[in-house]
Amino acid sequence: MMKLKISVLHSIVMLCVLLTSFSAKNNIQKIQLAGFAQGTTWHITYYAEDSTITKVQVDSILSRLDSSLSIYKNYSLISRFNRAKKGIMIDEYFTAVINKSIDVWKTSGGLFDITVMPLVQAWGFGTKDVQRYPDSAKIKSILKCIGSDKIAIRNNYLSKKKICITVDVNGIAQGYSVDVIAGFFEQHAIHNYLVEIGGEIRVKGRKLPENGKMKIGIEAPGDYDETTPSILQKIITLEDGAITTSGSYRKFHESNGKKFSHTISPKTGFPIQNELISVTVFASDAMTADAYDNVLLAMGLTRAIEFVEKRNDMSAYFIYKKADGTIADTASTKFRKLIGE
Repeated sequence: MMKLKISVLHSIVMLCVLLTSFSAKNNIQKIQLAGFAQGTTWHITYYAEDSTITKVQVDSILSRLDSSLSIYKNYSLISRFNRAKKGIMIDEYFTAVINKSIDVWKTSGGLFDITVMPLVQAWGFGTKDVQRYPDSAKIKSILKCIGSDKIAIRNNYLSKKKICITVDVNGIAQGYSVDVIAGFFEQHAIHNYLVEIGGEIRVKGRKLPENGKMKIGIEAPGDYDETTPSILQKIITLEDGAITTSGSYRKFHESNGKKFSHTISPKTGFPIQNELISVTVFASDAMTADAYDNVLLAMGLTRAIEFVEKRNDMSAYFIYKKADGTIADTASTKFRKLIGE
């Protein structure tokens, strides 16, 4: 008789759990937030029973990130470091970005280098417009102030070996910002979301309550504005991870009828020119993807494919121009699985 009572009680408890779970699933809402930060737009979609996270909270986080990492804010930590003679104490945001940047600098053979800022400024891709592009003599002079081996971090103190050293983390900070926002959602026990800042995306979970996987479109190269919808080259399916893209067709300047991209070689000091038009990287976090899409774009197609195929922590999709001028695309082995789902 006692066994029967226990069994009945167990069944009642299980029924309550199932009913509660069913009710919660039906109460899930699709909540969307949007705003402007870091010189671009941001969009967030998440699924929860109520609007646990608000736009005000997201804006507050992005404002703190700007106060640390934005070269466009005179009061930011990065601006203070760039003006400093020897170095400054930095916060957790800046520390995380510096440590990752130095790691990518090492693994990329110096192709990714946040001390490239003087070159970025000289070529007119920084905070100020330029009247004339640098010649070889000017480049040679600037290169003396380039190299991540000339900065060091210890106990949250970032130092520089030369007063002329300045850093620009735009090639990694937006991806990191996406990760910080994603981490904030995780802290609030929200595990189904899509966070996008300036095209850098991180996804976790599924669309609820239908339980469908998230789909991300990869834009085809072209000239787009607010009145012209972009054309999608590929659509990929994600459940967990980050997607970022770097392209030479969006940020470029033109001189004497020739276009050159914003990707500047820290080794030669000149804009990198190769067959790659855009590189899209998938990784577990947006900071990694954001850093390496720049690295792969700088490498050129053959070297980039060889590099990414050896990595277990990322995959990539490439759009490039063939010798006859036609546009083609290809992908690393692991990335093809994302397209095929």
